[in-house]
Amino acid sequence: MLFSTAYFPPVEYFAKIAEGFTLSPDDMKPSIIYIEACEHYQKQSYRNRCKFYAENGIQTLSVPVVHRNGTFSHPITEIEVDYSTPWVLRSERAITSAYESSAYFDYYKDELFELMEAGTPTLFGLNMSITEWFLKKLGIPAEIRMTDGFHAVSPDVYGEDLRSIIHPKKENTILEDLQLKKPYYQVFSRKHGFIANLSIMDLLFNEGPDSIVWLKKI
Repeated sequence: MLFSTAYFPPVEYFAKIAEGFTLSPDDMKPSIIYIEACEHYQKQSYRNRCKFYAENGIQTLSVPVVHRNGTFSHPITEIEVDYSTPWVLRSERAITSAYESSAYFDYYKDELFELMEAGTPTLFGLNMSITEWFLKKLGIPAEIRMTDGFHAVSPDVYGEDLRSIIHPKKENTILEDLQLKKPYYQVFSRKHGFIANLSIMDLLFNEGPDSIVWLKKI
């Protein structure tokens, strides 16, 4: 499977990764996934933003990037994070306000906030550290590989191309196809109802170790 890099990726992103690994009493085969490392940066996408569930409903967090001449013609791996504003602190406060009463927030927050506070210079590096952390906490075995060249049409070697399918402004049927169009506990669901396909942090903070049970229908 071929994915674009993503910041606090949505549930469907990890649902597809989880689809690819198999477990049996005597064997485990991890998902093999590719991350697009040779594309140009694209705004208004999951590459630098995510959606989460706050008291007033769906809210967005984003990572500011350093803009320079030709920003959108630079490889995604060269896009730098802009730390000139206190966006990390503001993001942590927003996440805390939204999830401090969830069952597992206190268990995970310190490690996750350390990643956000590490000052990783590039957006791609920041996204990879966060994605790998969530894979570990979710218990999804995955072998991550990077593309070595850009192809508008994905070669067969990469498998299913999800780069343009998983996008905040495009509808898809990923969760339906995986039979995951189902609710789990959310802090503010009594107020606004269940909201599907938010950032994976929404699932992990609310379901903790049982997140993998939800993702794999175990």
